[in-house]
Amino acid sequence: MDIKNLANTLHPLERKVIVVLDKFNSFDDILEETKLKDIEVMRALQWLANKELVKIDEEVKERVSLDKNGKFYVKEGGLPEKRFLKIINEKEKIKLSEVKFATLDKNEKNACLGILKKKAAISILKGGELSITAHGKRMLDKESPEEQFLKGDFPVEVGSLKDLDKLAYDNLKKRKSILKTEIVKLRTVTLTSLGRDLLKDLGDAGDVIDVLTPKMIKDGSWKKKQFRGYDIKINVPSVFGGKRHFVNQSIDYIKRIWLDLGFKEMEGNMVQSSFWDLDSLFVPQDHPAREMQDTFYLKNPKQGKLPSFFKKIKDVHENGGDTGSKGWQSVWSEERAKELLLRTHTTVLSAQTINKLKKEDLPAKFFSVGKVFRNETLDWKHLFEFYQVEGIVVDPDANLKNLKGYLREFFGKMGYPDVRMRPAHFPYTEPSVEVDVYHPVKKEWVEFGGAGIFRPEVTKPLIGVETPVLAWGLGMPRIISGYFKITDIRDLYKNDLKQMREMKAWIK
Repeated sequence: MDIKNLANTLHPLERKVIVVLDKFNSFDDILEETKLKDIEVMRALQWLANKELVKIDEEVKERVSLDKNGKFYVKEGGLPEKRFLKIINEKEKIKLSEVKFATLDKNEKNACLGILKKKAAISILKGGELSITAHGKRMLDKESPEEQFLKGDFPVEVGSLKDLDKLAYDNLKKRKSILKTEIVKLRTVTLTSLGRDLLKDLGDAGDVIDVLTPKMIKDGSWKKKQFRGYDIKINVPSVFGGKRHFVNQSIDYIKRIWLDLGFKEMEGNMVQSSFWDLDSLFVPQDHPAREMQDTFYLKNPKQGKLPSFFKKIKDVHENGGDTGSKGWQSVWSEERAKELLLRTHTTVLSAQTINKLKKEDLPAKFFSVGKVFRNETLDWKHLFEFYQVEGIVVDPDANLKNLKGYLREFFGKMGYPDVRMRPAHFPYTEPSVEVDVYHPVKKEWVEFGGAGIFRPEVTKPLIGVETPVLAWGLGMPRIISGYFKITDIRDLYKNDLKQMREMKAWIK
């Protein structure tokens, strides 16, 4: 774009600002000269910088100015310790209680006493009386560095202070309300070579107007006007529209995958009884997962109610019931089963869901994406609350090959090309497997959760019949961290505004 056309695109604010830049380059001077508001000048400068007509340099500096006490001391003729010393000098010796002058409060009196004693300007006699020393008399005849500093021109940049001024500043800033410092951002604006060329020809741009008014249309005067042009290629500030947190977007994306595969969503409470969270899934009552270091138990209310069929679960735990198992061969406690806790996994929803199924409902498949809670130490790969991706398929013909197929389909849509299963052990599945996926960036296998087929000790007392139930529980933070290039799992929830604005969305 040539100079004339570029000049034609200038906003009225830009025009008012650029014409003063050949004489003034500080932000404050530009404000004063243009009589514009702070925001108007800043906006104009940003637009000019986007057009590469000006360069804006910013420098952060620390400035010091007089605070209320500092201003008062200058007005009254000096620091309170100097006035304090003058009073003592008027008498050979004087008691502290007799040292009085206007505006000197108890705190200032004590401060003066400490300062003068430290400078050896006064002596404290045996009776507690004060007398001035020879050094104190000399102090009365000349100004201290602190007094000279207070008489200087303010505000002053801290970085420019040297020698005695720097010493005086360090001493005074320790005292109450004498000085105040503030961090200021100084902006310096300079015209670029393009800006200088444009400024020379700016007067040739004609009578440029910014708005077409009804009056101009009626009287036809618009025909003789030159309208401001618009450069659609110019860089403009980024605009960030409102959007959901990327973790919530991930949840919606994952739910969509399972819904498209014909699954129904499971929902339930975050507070559950130990019966549903652990006992119904054949987790023994002496299992380490039940201890306080792994589970958040409620204090009030401490216990809930057991369902009517709890004796079936009791029999399975103690002797295997009618499942063909020997159970855990230990006494099952109703009191422990009633304890309330924050659910440790969303598998509790699977147990409650299959308990509601009837034989004629089969086959059926369900999923959930919900929060679970573990009493973990917070670090780069552990959270004490996180989302778990849960799924079950209740089908008399289901097998491990089907399980791998569902997982491969899911992880393929999450950006992981391959899945493998390794033998493992969980109390409620047999066989049990660890689920690994091949990470396309790291070029290695990464564990993302556990899976298997529910044991008869789980399914028979809950459904009433023994039927295969494919089940998996996957840690969502690990699954989505790779997509968002997050290496510290805590960054998923740090609520950094810049991170949330720039985070990419899921490709659907």
